[in-house]
Formats: sequence, C-alpha cells, structure tokens
Amino acid sequence: MMKKDYDIKPFLKWVGGKRQLINEIEKRIPHKYNAYFEPFVGGGALFMHLQNNLTTINDFSSELIDAYKAIKDDPTQLMVLLDEHEENHSKNPKDYYYSIREMDRLESWNKHDVYVKTARLIYLNKTCFNGLYRVNKKGQFNVPFNGKVKIRTYERKNLLSLSEFLQHHTNILCGDFEDACKEAKEGDFIFFDPPYDLLKSDTFESYTKEGFGVEGQKRLARLAHELKDRGCFVMITNHNTPLINKLYKDFSIDVVQAKRMINSDASNRVGVETIICGY
Repeated sequence: MMKKDYDIKPFLKWVGGKRQLINEIEKRIPHKYNAYFEPFVGGGALFMHLQNNLTTINDFSSELIDAYKAIKDDPTQLMVLLDEHEENHSKNPKDYYYSIREMDRLESWNKHDVYVKTARLIYLNKTCFNGLYRVNKKGQFNVPFNGKVKIRTYERKNLLSLSEFLQHHTNILCGDFEDACKEAKEGDFIFFDPPYDLLKSDTFESYTKEGFGVEGQKRLARLAHELKDRGCFVMITNHNTPLINKLYKDFSIDVVQAKRMINSDASNRVGVETIICGY
C-alpha cells in the first residue's frame, strides 16, 4: 500500500459506480494487503481512492480500457480533442451530439485511433441522458441526448494526475475477469464489482453487448472461493438477492443502502446492496 499522493477521481459516470459506497467499503477493507486487483474496474472510484502502488485494473469493455490507456499515454492529446467537442457542441448541441453518437455505426469507425474514440466516449458520457453508458447488441452506443447546452467534459488536473498514477502504479488489462486474477497471490486484495444479479427483468445490465447473467455470477463465485483458498482477501459487491446469498453463504455478507444514479424516476434511486467478504 502507499500514501495517497494523487488527487484523482473518475473521469466518467459509470453504471454501478462505487463512489457512494466507498465509506462502507473502506470499513471492511483489510488493514494490510499487498497488490490490489479490480477485475471489473468500470469508473474506477475505488482504485483511485485506495491508490495502491501495485494495482491491476481490468474490464471486458475494450472501449473503456482503451480510455484508461489513452489517459495513461497522452492526456494532453486527449484534452485537445475534448476541447474541440466542447466548442462544436456549443454551436448546435443536439445535432452535434447525434452526429458523434452515429460514429460507431459508420464504416470508418475502426479507422479512428484510440484518442478519437476515447474523446468520443467521454463527450457522449457528459452529454447523454443520465450519464448512462449503454450499447445495443451490435455494440453501438444508443443513449439519447440529455439536452444540455453548456458542458464540461474534463478537469485538466484530474486527467494529468490520473495519467501519472496509471503510468507508475497500474497494470491495465482488457479481458475476462478470471484472467485478470491469474497473478493474484496470498496477501493480495481483490475487489469484484460485477454486473449485478437482476432484481427484476428490466434491471439495467447492458454494460457490454455480451451481458453477464446467472452463469457469470456462478463462475465469479467459484473464482472468489478459489482466491480465498489461495490466501487472498476477496470482496464482492452485488444486489441482495437469493442467488447471491446462496453463492456466498460461507462468506460474510453485509446489507447496505445505496443510491442508484441510473433511473429515470428519482424516487426509485435507492436500493439494497451487499458487501461480501471472504475474510
């Protein structure tokens, strides 16, 4: 572990982001551990909060992981592109938004470099409805415009500080969550924040076009038990459902209240979640 020397925070709003649960999570984190692994990194609130000097982050979304790599390698180039988005947006917000959203439907999409794609991702995240990242079965971004005329897509100090942390302390992977944990050893801390088990059929799960499902939950539980047996500290967050309680019946399960930021009805933005510990 290390002293928290970086003033960093998530550069995207992400479904299931853990900023509202950090205080509850921190109460349950091991007092001492070695390397830190976050196989479903999403917006990255927890790894940015912990700032462990041996951090591995991973996600199945290649677009998201490319964004972390772009920030790591050249945040200045990224900020130039974001400035252009802000300027163009101010001239004709709605039309510009939909023209940028359309990019991943065009044949030229794969010809763009990682900086163009990342700038688009961040721009859309700041201007789409509720900051929701959602793709259809073809992997195309499909969230409507939020109607905002004035936008701010980034904070310069944050991107520069995050870039420095990623350069010096972070291993960035893109792939399956099991592969992300292969190097985990006794004394390491692994935090799993997977797509949650569904509370009902319309619960949001479209992080990627592939989805996760019950089989994904079962596979994750098997891995969590293997890592526990390996001597790792394992923590999982999820919904408080019968399936989750069954899969982790031999772990410590704490039920906590959490706000859900992705819901069109503000009155429904409160839910019951679990923080599950294998130590």
